[in-house]
Amino acid sequence: MLKKIYRLPSDCFKKVYRKGKTKVGKFVIIKSLRNFKENSRFGIVVSAKAIKKANKRNLIKRRISEIIGQCLDRIHPKADFIIGVKKEADFAELKEEIERLLNV
Repeated sequence: MLKKIYRLPSDCFKKVYRKGKTKVGKFVIIKSLRNFKENSRFGIVVSAKAIKKANKRNLIKRRISEIIGQCLDRIHPKADFIIGVKKEADFAELKEEIERLLNV
């Protein structure tokens, strides 16, 4: 799990959805918006429509948190990100796509 300083508060989700720029991949969609904090913040969204079983949704959230934690030092600071999952993928595919879309 990401440290609290790297998690996007729920009241900021609307702002990122409305004003953020979108990058689309095969497995994930990333919305990003510049913030004026000293670090980047991340929100992870896995809908029940995309992944039916709750244990699979939680597994994907944990995988994405781990990927972000591994490349946190290479991610552009001062931005808010929402990572939405379109369909299920294994760890390697998720990691490759997220790093590509975040330009890491």
